[in-house]
Amino acid sequence: MFLDNTLYDLLLRGLILGMIALAFVVVQIRIVGLRSLSKMTSFDFVMTVALGSLVAGAAQASEWTGFVQAMLAMAGLFIFQVIVAKLRKSSETVRDMLHNDPILLMRDGKIDHAALKRSRVAESDLRAKLREANVLDYSKVRAVVLETTGDVSVLHGDTLNDGLLQDVATK
Repeated sequence: MFLDNTLYDLLLRGLILGMIALAFVVVQIRIVGLRSLSKMTSFDFVMTVALGSLVAGAAQASEWTGFVQAMLAMAGLFIFQVIVAKLRKSSETVRDMLHNDPILLMRDGKIDHAALKRSRVAESDLRAKLREANVLDYSKVRAVVLETTGDVSVLHGDTLNDGLLQDVATK
């Protein structure tokens, strides 16, 4: 692609194509916005994973056609994400298709075993998240929420503003 010597060509290709692909992603993010790499919905998460895969593919391209195809695919992902974001704002059907409701796994120190089962979260995973959040006593846990991104939020302390659970599915 660049040089006749295979070793030097591999090194140069990996370095240069990888840097170009990464710079291209940074430019696209500056144009489209930081939301491109957010994990607010499962769609956003898939976008981020796909983007990483395409950057890796571009860095490993052995022909210009493969590199250009990966770059075009990245641009296509960004364009599709902008289109979906606009549709999500204007169409309740699209919003419902792409949006998961957060799920309440624990409230006021009591584990909701039905919610754990429904969301396929093991009680041992819940306990691990409680430890991560430095919970020392179940009675101090106001709420544990499985967020739309798959992250787990642990809210603990003496009180909880119910507004924080406004969009959280309880059943």
